[in-house]
Amino acid sequence: MKVIAPPAKLLLSAVIAALLLFSSANSQTPKEHPVNLLVLGDSISWGQGLRADHKASYLVKRWLEQQTGREVRETMQAHSGAVIGPAESSIDPAARDAALLLDGELSRAYPTVNDQVDYAVRAFGNPASIDLVIVNGCINDLDSRRILNAANTPENIRQLAQEKCGAPVEALVRRIVNTFPSAHVVVTGYYPILTEKTVNDLFMRTLAKRFYSPPANGPVMKDKELRARLIAISREWYQTSDQMLSAAAHKVDDELTAKGSRQRVLFADAGFHAENAFAAKETRLWSFDASWLRKMLVVFTLGRVQLRSNDELRGYRTDLCKSFIKNPGNETPEQKATREDRLMRCRLAAVAHPNRRGAAMYAEAIAQLLRPVIAGGWLKTTAEPPPTPSPR
Repeated sequence: MKVIAPPAKLLLSAVIAALLLFSSANSQTPKEHPVNLLVLGDSISWGQGLRADHKASYLVKRWLEQQTGREVRETMQAHSGAVIGPAESSIDPAARDAALLLDGELSRAYPTVNDQVDYAVRAFGNPASIDLVIVNGCINDLDSRRILNAANTPENIRQLAQEKCGAPVEALVRRIVNTFPSAHVVVTGYYPILTEKTVNDLFMRTLAKRFYSPPANGPVMKDKELRARLIAISREWYQTSDQMLSAAAHKVDDELTAKGSRQRVLFADAGFHAENAFAAKETRLWSFDASWLRKMLVVFTLGRVQLRSNDELRGYRTDLCKSFIKNPGNETPEQKATREDRLMRCRLAAVAHPNRRGAAMYAEAIAQLLRPVIAGGWLKTTAEPPPTPSPR
């Protein structure tokens, strides 16, 4: 049988096509896996009162996408009211899991920040797939209402901040870096709530008295002294808590550096100034949505006229609060008063939390820390995608 050779032109075309196909197959780069961002902590990390796309963590997510050209997947475990808690939780697992299902706008101690670490491991399966953790915590362990009670002293607040924001946070951060061995960790600080720039009107003086619990047999503070004490307490809280949080972050970071680890632990101070405090001219915190007249009605009706917050989720959170804090029926007057106080606190929970501008300050502080880390080679291309986290 005679073999007929293909025309030279056809043979050349086939060779060129094969070479192009081979070249194309070998020039394809492995698809970059998404950057996984995990958010842990209390209402500051959660972004109380903010729409999802205005939260600091979301702004960081968008910034990272712009810087790296890669998708960033955010997993939010933080929620309002979270305490740090022990590494080994003692609460009933069923109750803890039930609390996990509640909306983050509802303030509650559980799941603790340590619980949140456990839930994140469960969600991701492979802890090494976490690239960045943003975490905060300790104000709820101290109880923020103490900062608003002028009966406390700066010395007392300093001792509490050292106790609650020192060793417990250090242990938490060390656990986070050990649990998520590929993740950089950013610990965020707090801010001064009241300063000398906070307005000093009748309404604010009435609020200060509302939180004031003088000792049974001690002298009652006058308005001027009460305001000065609250400002001193707030300043002490801000300075000492940030000192302790910063020290915890730097100590764990030094341990990682000594071991030759590429992980970094960074501390972010949002940089709030006195004029950014609550009810100040350039406040960066949510306040009350009320005219001067309404505020006066609140004062002179002893609270029978209700206040409203000016945050973005006011109506949504109010509905959540009403469905969560229900009238059980057959209440005693004391039980009714307690329930109504809880409901009021729940509705106004966003007050004195970072507003949109405040959240942007947090996001910018985090971005400033991450810029040199990214320039140093963090988030280089990786060929193997990590497991996709299951929805919360």
